[in-house]
Amino acid sequence: MMNPNTSDFNIGVVAPFECLKEGWAAIKDRYWLFLGLALVAMLIGGAVPIVLIGPMMCGLYLCLFAQMRGQPVEFGDLFKGFDYFVQGLVAAAIQTVPLLIVLVPAYAIIFAFSIATMPHDRSAGEQGPPAGFFIGMMVFVLIMMVVSLAIHLLFVFAYPLIVDRKLSGWDAIKLSARASMKNFGGMLGLILLNFLLGLLGVLACYVGVFFVMPISFAGYAAAYRRIFPDLAPSIVSPPPPPANWA
Repeated sequence: MMNPNTSDFNIGVVAPFECLKEGWAAIKDRYWLFLGLALVAMLIGGAVPIVLIGPMMCGLYLCLFAQMRGQPVEFGDLFKGFDYFVQGLVAAAIQTVPLLIVLVPAYAIIFAFSIATMPHDRSAGEQGPPAGFFIGMMVFVLIMMVVSLAIHLLFVFAYPLIVDRKLSGWDAIKLSARASMKNFGGMLGLILLNFLLGLLGVLACYVGVFFVMPISFAGYAAAYRRIFPDLAPSIVSPPPPPANWA
């Protein structure tokens, strides 16, 4: 098992636009396959989020890394992520905990605030909710965005590390956090760039979100490969035999 320390990865190598270009270059010839892989991974993973999202993400990154190595990729390879079911489950469960720690109290506060500011007579009710309610909602949304961004930044390499370096869920999370923080600027830029792509997808009648998903995942795979060099050989043509065997 790999020892998660700073000597295991590169620092300062993530260029957001370059990562997206590299990711797109890797999958463009088989874009529709990876669109299907991403959609199925998200649909199945979202059906039982903590239990199934781990193996689905592991399977998706297995396919992405195989494609980047020039190895054949088939749709059924997505389900090879279940070979890492326990590790993926651990990573998904740990990733969910900080979100719940923030989300549950925040919803409770918003609910209590809504009850406290609700008008108690008809004349007041006709005026609509007070301005404080909308300010509270804006603060809540802002906090959730910051928390989600922080969690995504720290956990973004957990599933790739599970399948690529065969780490346990906990070790993958620790190394992912270390690598992301050591490449903070580049990773933050890549996450924000992918967020903007998703936002453009939402503006395109929402369906555009699905079409940019494989590009976003491929961009993260490219960033991962910049930080964690590939230990497996790529598919290359064998060298020609010597001209003279004598």
